[in-house]
Amino acid sequence: MKTTFKISLMIAAIFISGNLLAQTSFGHMQNRISRDKDGINIFDVKKDTVAFKGLSIDLGGAFNMDYQALNSFNDQPSTFALPSNIVGYRLMNNENNFTLPAADMTIGAQLFDGVRVNLNIYLASRHHNDTYASGGYLQIDKLDFIKKDFLAGVMQYATIKIGQMENNFGDAHFRSSDNGSTLKNAFVGNNIMNAFTTDMGMEVYYNRSGLVSMLGVTNGNLNQGIKEVSFSPGPDANTVVSPAILAKLGYDKQINQDLRVRLTGSYYHNANLGNSNLYSSSRSGFGFWGVLNNSDYTNNGVAVANNYNSNSTPEGTFNPGFKNWATSLMFNPLIKFRGLELFGTIELASGGDKASVDAKRTANQFAGDVVYRFGKTEQFYIAGKYNTVSGKLSNADAKEVTVDRVESSIGWFMTKNILAKLDYVSQNYKNYTQFAGNVPTGNANNFYGGNFKGLVFEAVISF
Repeated sequence: MKTTFKISLMIAAIFISGNLLAQTSFGHMQNRISRDKDGINIFDVKKDTVAFKGLSIDLGGAFNMDYQALNSFNDQPSTFALPSNIVGYRLMNNENNFTLPAADMTIGAQLFDGVRVNLNIYLASRHHNDTYASGGYLQIDKLDFIKKDFLAGVMQYATIKIGQMENNFGDAHFRSSDNGSTLKNAFVGNNIMNAFTTDMGMEVYYNRSGLVSMLGVTNGNLNQGIKEVSFSPGPDANTVVSPAILAKLGYDKQINQDLRVRLTGSYYHNANLGNSNLYSSSRSGFGFWGVLNNSDYTNNGVAVANNYNSNSTPEGTFNPGFKNWATSLMFNPLIKFRGLELFGTIELASGGDKASVDAKRTANQFAGDVVYRFGKTEQFYIAGKYNTVSGKLSNADAKEVTVDRVESSIGWFMTKNILAKLDYVSQNYKNYTQFAGNVPTGNANNFYGGNFKGLVFEAVISF
């Protein structure tokens, strides 16, 4: 789905010229969740009463910039105390400085009454050096294009989404950061085991009188293609990728003017994984850069290069590395009383161990955050979060590893579209082996007794 910046500009120019030549309207969008402060804690999809005024164009964007001051530590001894085959090992020092900013663009159009299209573009992101489309989908809230008021009684509560999009597993991703779109996240980091993917598929929603429900299916691929799939070695050699099944069921009710209660349970299953992994598919980066990386050193006379790569899979996240199949359950409670928000995540994941071993392995995550918003328009907040993940990296491992994080943040919405936040983080790694493969001849493991901590200042604009 890659494209170039020139193509993105050309698309925008086409929309703008179409607005001028065809006298289309601008910004009259139906059932769109706001990208500013008003969109916080609006989950899944929504229905509104915006009137259809013909073809209308939507153009938006998001941008964030971080100043990071983090330090990394581990329990690896000084070089002279390491085995003689390892020479010059040390963790890499990071400067207190700005990280690479991230920027998004959203182009949408209201095509028909109850039908709109959305194109999401990463203008600048960590994973790619060029601009590319992260997703595009059609959202259908009415079937009037078939016949006026066709199934109107059903579509009053139902929504259909079709395309390549941020797949709706759990509620945590609605309060998380996605590239330049970080305004709805009270913190800088996402969950340590970050469930995020953008497969091609369809989701059908039915929300009524507090009922929250969704059923979806994807083709199981993050990167699309028609090349024959072959798993060898593996328990299912020479086979096609299985579709992924998604489901959500819950309750969401504004009890009174002050109190809102929401509880959802979500399900994800893929019987035969392809190139998509629910916990490694975020291409926009982790909120904390360059942590627990090593400088150059030698092992048995062989040079070991530093493992800092600004375009690599984000450091600091936990990927259980399921290879054959995966099943995940997520439960998310939300209680909002006036300016106080309590949000939690209970996530139980399991999957096939490796491409040649179909044995079951599990990883469990628990997270809870408290946000208190105050001020005349709740323009200020203070927040705290605790997050822990435990699981074996391989069935052959003797112990589960554990990663836990404490994070606190203060924020100021200068306007609905501009947010400044200061975040403190401390993340710890437990039960990681000292050497790769748990043998002294292996490379030194940076996560052995690992920890990183410090401050991040983040400035956000979203419109």
